[in-house]
Amino acid sequence: MGVTFKGQPVTLAGQQVKVGDVAKDFKVLANNMSEVTLADSKGSVRLISVVPSVDTGVCDAQTRRFNEEAAKLDNVKVLTVSVDLPFAQARWCGAAGVDNVQTLSDHRDLSFGTAFGVAINELRLLARAVFVVDSSDVVTYVEYVNEVTDHPNYEAAIEAVKAAK
Repeated sequence: MGVTFKGQPVTLAGQQVKVGDVAKDFKVLANNMSEVTLADSKGSVRLISVVPSVDTGVCDAQTRRFNEEAAKLDNVKVLTVSVDLPFAQARWCGAAGVDNVQTLSDHRDLSFGTAFGVAINELRLLARAVFVVDSSDVVTYVEYVNEVTDHPNYEAAIEAVKAAK
């Protein structure tokens, strides 16, 4: 599957995940600079929203949309991962009033980006994607958005979250 950024093909590092795969662990940073791994949320369904930068229009809209949906979901953790610095993510969340999703920074190691096959080699950004990981760490939904500047399929992701256990 080819991914483009503003119409130009990009190369993604890491192995893309598929439905049925066991999700690989990763280390990212929370807004307070503490390390966060996938294992930290084991036992919950995880909706992982991947954006290049929360400071852009589509990423802003995506994060706000999943923040609204998160308020309606039980036993679901909504994680937004980007390469923005944790300080920038915290500032953006405060300004946007986003408090139902956990923003996580992959800036340090691109650990998440390579584990899930979304690290863009040419730009050191993450490609837009959405993953649902069930409480047993099995990937139940995958969407790699073909054009990084396009929106994901919000409805399909929310339905996948509701179907996951």
